[in-house]
Amino acid sequence: MVDISEDEMKKSPIKALYIAYITANKLAETDSSILDRARKIFNDLETGIGVTCEQWKTFKQYTIEELKRTYGRIGITFDEYHWESMYNAKNMERLITLMEKMQLLVTDEQNRKVVNLDNDKIIPLIKSDGSTLYIARDIAAAIDRFERNNFDCMYYVVDNTQAEHFSNLLEILRRMKVPWVERLKHIRFGRLHGMSTRKGNVIFLEDILNTTRDIMKQKQLDSCTTKIQLDSTDNSSDILGISAMIINDLKKRRQRDYTFDLNAAFDLKGDTGVKLQYTHCRLINLKRNCGAVLPSECEPSLLREEVVDELIVLIAKFEEIVLKSYEEMEPCILTGYLFHLSHVINKAFKTLKVKNESSDVASQRLLLFHVARNILAQGMKLLGLMPLEEM
Repeated sequence: MVDISEDEMKKSPIKALYIAYITANKLAETDSSILDRARKIFNDLETGIGVTCEQWKTFKQYTIEELKRTYGRIGITFDEYHWESMYNAKNMERLITLMEKMQLLVTDEQNRKVVNLDNDKIIPLIKSDGSTLYIARDIAAAIDRFERNNFDCMYYVVDNTQAEHFSNLLEILRRMKVPWVERLKHIRFGRLHGMSTRKGNVIFLEDILNTTRDIMKQKQLDSCTTKIQLDSTDNSSDILGISAMIINDLKKRRQRDYTFDLNAAFDLKGDTGVKLQYTHCRLINLKRNCGAVLPSECEPSLLREEVVDELIVLIAKFEEIVLKSYEEMEPCILTGYLFHLSHVINKAFKTLKVKNESSDVASQRLLLFHVARNILAQGMKLLGLMPLEEM
């Protein structure tokens, strides 16, 4: 048995709970009393009694603090935390009674409360000992969240393997004649292969972020073009590592499984988050060092090169691309657009010289690059990246 101290639990609650989980499952293979003990603990949580419930509240608070730290690194914050454990047998009595009155919930020969769907599909909601199953808690959560928020739409961002679960959830809610059921959407995504860690079969987000930060920092140290001082106050390595990871994920179709490749994620010559950051830094550097003054109006007569039209047409498509990406729930649409924009910007750099040109031409070209940078930065932010000014 693994003994996890309070300090360990407070420092790394997610890893500690994972270790406890795999250890308990391993022990249960040869000792059935472990499963009996687990059922007893779960039942205590369901009824909200005993020291177990108070411990669980403490563990949840530790977990919130870790989630805030880890997700804060990638610019994500949560307004509220809703837990599956908020919905248990104790506060689900009204829902169970309602479903029984509607003759949706019946008791089977194993003394479970189940819902019979089409094609003889039987969905257990309540176990024979009175404790709830996952789908029962999801039904209660959906109803509670609508009553609290009266939402226009609620998204379940969960991988492809849970498709049947959410299909069953929506079908049960339809049979309950819930008028807002079509507002619930399962946003599926593919699974990531090729990630491994010496610490176990699961790799944690914190480990991923630390690994990518360290790889990026070494690349910066090895590069002769690095412009910033890589001291303890600099977080550019972390931002670049995060950019590489996010874009490597979002450039593919959402539902596709894929194999993780660190080299591909950090390739400056390929379509990567690092390349987008490089292009943005290059545009910032141009504005700082070109010597031209940014004008307040555009003079089309001074922008006649072919690449200008290519860049302007692409800039004009930005709102359309953002809308399409949202409507299809496909970040890869916006990601692909930003890669295209980055390529055309870098192509324009070769043709549209700003430094040592006449002041009027230089200013107009600078304005074009300035608008392109704004679009690039806005798109990067929509994908969760923090645009850098130096790297």
